[in-house]
Amino acid sequence: MQSQSTSVINMLNAFRLENPEVVQDIPVWHFCDNEIDANDCGELVLSGDKQATSPSLWGIERRKEPMPQVGDLDLITNWQGEALAIIQTKSVKLVAFNKISQAYAFKEGEGDKSLTYWKEVHWLYYQRELAPFDMEPTTEMPIVCIEFEVIFKL
Repeated sequence: MQSQSTSVINMLNAFRLENPEVVQDIPVWHFCDNEIDANDCGELVLSGDKQATSPSLWGIERRKEPMPQVGDLDLITNWQGEALAIIQTKSVKLVAFNKISQAYAFKEGEGDKSLTYWKEVHWLYYQRELAPFDMEPTTEMPIVCIEFEVIFKL
C-alpha cells in the first residue's frame, strides 16, 4: 500500500462524509508496475474507458493478497500517489489467458481496445509480475478478470 498523500486523505474523508455507512478499509493503489502505464490507466479510468483490470491468480497468490470480491472498494491513484477515484468491484471471474474475450479486452480500455493489444501488453506484464517468483506465464494460466465502476471522484 502506498503512503497516503493529502489528496488520498481528502478523497477518503469526502467519500466517508457522503457514505457514512461504509466502514471497511479502502485499499489505496495504482495500476501497473511503471509510471507511464499507471498514469495512462488512471486517466482511462477517469474517462470511463477502463472498466476492468486483470492480475494473474498466480501473482495474487504469491504476493499473499486477498482475492478480489464483488463489492470491494479501492482508491485508485496515479504513480505519484495522487487520488483519482474510488472504484467498486462489480464482477470477478477466473479465465484462462487464452480464453480472454474481445469484449473483455475492450472493457480494459487500453491501447486500441483489441484482444491482440490486450494479449501483447498483458503477456509482457505477466512476465514481469511472475519473474520475482521464478515463474513464467502460460497461455492456460488463470487470470483474475475484475470488472469495476467508478463510484466516487472529486
